[in-house]
Amino acid sequence: MNTKQRIFSAIQPSGELHIGNYLGALKNFVELQDKYDCFFFIADYHSISGEYDPQKKKKQIMDLTLNFLAIGLDPEKCTITVQSQVPEHTELTWIFNTITPISELQRMTQFKDKSQDQEKNINMGLFDYPVLQAADILMYKAYGVPVGQDQIQHIELTRKIARFFNNKFGKTFPEPKDIITETPKIMSLIDPTKKMSKSHGPKSYVGINDEPEIIKQKMKKAVTDIGTTGKMTPATENLFLLLKILGKPEHYKEFLVQHKKGIIKYGQLKEALADDIINYFTPFRAKRKELESKPEYVKEVLAIGADHARKIARETMREVKEKIGLVL
Repeated sequence: MNTKQRIFSAIQPSGELHIGNYLGALKNFVELQDKYDCFFFIADYHSISGEYDPQKKKKQIMDLTLNFLAIGLDPEKCTITVQSQVPEHTELTWIFNTITPISELQRMTQFKDKSQDQEKNINMGLFDYPVLQAADILMYKAYGVPVGQDQIQHIELTRKIARFFNNKFGKTFPEPKDIITETPKIMSLIDPTKKMSKSHGPKSYVGINDEPEIIKQKMKKAVTDIGTTGKMTPATENLFLLLKILGKPEHYKEFLVQHKKGIIKYGQLKEALADDIINYFTPFRAKRKELESKPEYVKEVLAIGADHARKIARETMREVKEKIGLVL
């Protein structure tokens, strides 16, 4: 019997992952799998609330699974599967919809942000996204959810939904804690006032699957300041943050001294950072290439994960239906 506390998290399959995604989520996932009973999902239902190409979705799901495994998630230590393979998630979402006030969803800032990004497709799924997220988490009665600062509001709503249900039908769901990812926010390479994101164009981020030459090209075009002494601009702070986390310690110390003295050459900094990022993700790229040749193994991981998740989900739904009066 697994006595570890359970955590849940998910990532949408909506294209390639960048180093901001890695530092904000995946790196943390790998560390958490040794401490908790982890459920890591490919959130495909969430991903279809945005603009997408149905012909590419299957590949995106497989790509994200490959990234999960190549980065170091171990199916012997954690449960990995696809959200839509556990239909109980949408079933529980409907039940939660009947107890969640619209006013709670109207306060969600991410709905406003996402609506601006897809003004021609502001759909109900986009609005109801946090309730499905609550169902994802509460289905497994998770102790906690590893998240960045931008998701804290959704976890607060999840706790409220747990209370709404418990107060109306009896104690059923624990109120999950947010496990904050310590990594500071990684900003765009070309506009450091914005968070690193694929939506800002390919030059704004470094993908974890980018080939070495592409990484070098992107880093060359990263914006910096003019190299004077004193406080760094946000652009330079962002590069130094990446160097500190992904680079060689001696590189970080060397360029920091140069910046303080006002003698730094940003071309050299960006070249060193590009090389360090390439070296950091070399094992990942090798592992991913190996896994690409084993599609049946990858599918088996997802199938085993779905089977495990469904057993828990069925038990949760049996309890929920009994409490709300739907079991004869």
